[in-house]
Amino acid sequence: MPQHRPRKRFGQHFLDDRQVIDRIIAAIAPAPGQCMVEIGPGAGALTLVLLQQIGELHVVELDRDLAAELVQRCQDAGVLHMYCQDALGFDFRDLAAEGKTIRVIGNLPYNISTPLIFHLLEAADRIQDMVFMLQEEVVDRLCAEPGNKTYGRLSVMVQARCRVEKLFTVSAASFTPPPKVSSAMVRLIPQMQTSIQDYGAFADIVRQSFNQRRETLRNALKGRMTDSRMVQLGIDAGLRPEQLTVEQFIRLANDVAREAV
Repeated sequence: MPQHRPRKRFGQHFLDDRQVIDRIIAAIAPAPGQCMVEIGPGAGALTLVLLQQIGELHVVELDRDLAAELVQRCQDAGVLHMYCQDALGFDFRDLAAEGKTIRVIGNLPYNISTPLIFHLLEAADRIQDMVFMLQEEVVDRLCAEPGNKTYGRLSVMVQARCRVEKLFTVSAASFTPPPKVSSAMVRLIPQMQTSIQDYGAFADIVRQSFNQRRETLRNALKGRMTDSRMVQLGIDAGLRPEQLTVEQFIRLANDVAREAV
């Protein structure tokens, strides 16, 4: 059990199940020479193993006391670059050398997981992949398909930029203290080539659509898109937002972007 007392305000739940740790490391498959960044290392369960395998690791940790303990614990394991910052304000692009990409991993605090994923998507062109432990409900939303009740803004925004793969679930008993929700591992692989012409317009269309997800597109996008324009795009204005595919949202957003030029 970690010496550091988990702090509720930081959403800390420390992974201490050796079998789960080994399974995560196998899923990450770290290799020397890769630039890897760990968010929220906790008591260092993954940190120590990663350092031993790749020799150098960047870590973002908000809790200064925990960061200091981890630096001390890892001093003989490899080169640890510690950034005592809020990951939501951290510029991950700065860690990617010219023409190179980074790999991002972490057991993300449940209370910031969604905004943090959106923040990381802003640096998607510099990220090779992301492997995260998240609340299982969030992972299911990331993977959801159109028509599923969990399909929403998060599903569309992430699937438009990444290939999403749910890896495996993790029992609450694998943590100290045990969280009240189940967890799962997920891999996000950014796609460098997409058909999105304007990411700002795309984000706006998706946000506006799901702000009124129980409404039809006709009502949710009133004043933004007419029925006739949607028909021209091959989209039924009588559908609800959760019935549209990611590609259909891209089609809507690209049309809006063209009109704005």
